[in-house]
Amino acid sequence: MENNELYIGLDIGTTKIVAMIGVVNEYEKLKIVGIGKSKSLGVHRGVVNNITQTIQSIQAAVEEAELNSNNKIDKVVVGIAGQHIRSLQHSDYVTRENSDQVICEEDIDKLINQVYKLVMLPGEEIIHVLPQDYKVDGQGEIKEPIGMFGSRVEANFHVVVGQVSSIKNIARCVKSSGINFEGITLEPLASADAVLSFEEKEAGVALIDIGGGTTDLAIFKDGIIRHTAVIPFGGNIITEDIKEGCSIIEKQAELLKIKFGSAWPGENKENEIVSIPGLRGREPKEITLKNLSKIINARIIEIIEQVFIEIKNYGHDEQKKKLIAGIVLTGGGSQLKHLKQCVELVTGMDTRLGQPNEHLAGNNSVEISNPTFATAVGLVMNSLNRKKNNKKIKQKEIIENKVNDSNQDNINKDFSKTVFEKFTDKIKNFLENAE
Repeated sequence: MENNELYIGLDIGTTKIVAMIGVVNEYEKLKIVGIGKSKSLGVHRGVVNNITQTIQSIQAAVEEAELNSNNKIDKVVVGIAGQHIRSLQHSDYVTRENSDQVICEEDIDKLINQVYKLVMLPGEEIIHVLPQDYKVDGQGEIKEPIGMFGSRVEANFHVVVGQVSSIKNIARCVKSSGINFEGITLEPLASADAVLSFEEKEAGVALIDIGGGTTDLAIFKDGIIRHTAVIPFGGNIITEDIKEGCSIIEKQAELLKIKFGSAWPGENKENEIVSIPGLRGREPKEITLKNLSKIINARIIEIIEQVFIEIKNYGHDEQKKKLIAGIVLTGGGSQLKHLKQCVELVTGMDTRLGQPNEHLAGNNSVEISNPTFATAVGLVMNSLNRKKNNKKIKQKEIIENKVNDSNQDNINKDFSKTVFEKFTDKIKNFLENAE
């Protein structure tokens, strides 16, 4: 191994909590060396509703990952999702005092900081400000305005907003588990990093991550995130429907869904029956697979239609916003039989199943290429990218230290941070005070 540094992600989901440890192998590829998962108790639809149980679940997952890899976990990148996340589009501008000088990073920072000052609803906090495109003196469709001349810089932003209390609760659970924060990122963005190729993001693609409690959507076009949404339904609600519709217990409903479930009722013949043991000596129940798939199909159609409304809100009907790469499905719920056909029928868009091995080393275990681990793999990648960027900043600092005085060095150090890292610093400060 050339690099013994560890990259760690923690996915706090509704059904499971996953801690994942990665290293970089000799070919500069990410290899997963440790994975720990525990049943998620205390999280409902991506939101913590029982602090003690969540802490215990995090500790169980972390201990398992440490045992598997013989490594100690200290800092993690945590994913954030949940029904409290919403996004909005916003435009803003700055007028520059000196138009004889080229536009620099300081001007862009000023513009982004202005957006952070937007007045939100009570109890809400801006967690991402993602620039889409820029205008300089009325000239539009500029991707990178730095280095250009102009007196007025405008930009369209994708702003992601979340509940302060929900973010603080997650922070408290992680800290109380004895782990430090390396950073926090939106789960749909992490999943997208793990399963989408650069070409897909460029061509236009909608990633649908079907989890236990929520379904996350992330839309990319021209390599930029354009739209995000969290739908408060996931695989658990399908299990709930089976439980109610067949009058069986939850454990049996979940097993039925995984083993025999299909999103396409036409696939099952009328005479295909599965027998379920009765409770405490009662008669066994007979359930037709046709009925089972009808129950699943009804709920799946509802979830896909909700997601499709969000895709329409983004405006995919417009020629410029067309999603050429169609839809990519991932997450635990995406493994349901015939789901791909169902999504294609509702949306009329090409669909594929996304596995999180797009950017991993070839010799990872088969388990990791399961769509269930898409978010966790994405968070490990996020940890790797953060550390790479920090190294670049440090190297730049050393070089500039030799050339400039220390005062100038501090300015450049700040400039070399990406927009995303500035956001991370802001969120980290916010979380440090979450006690």
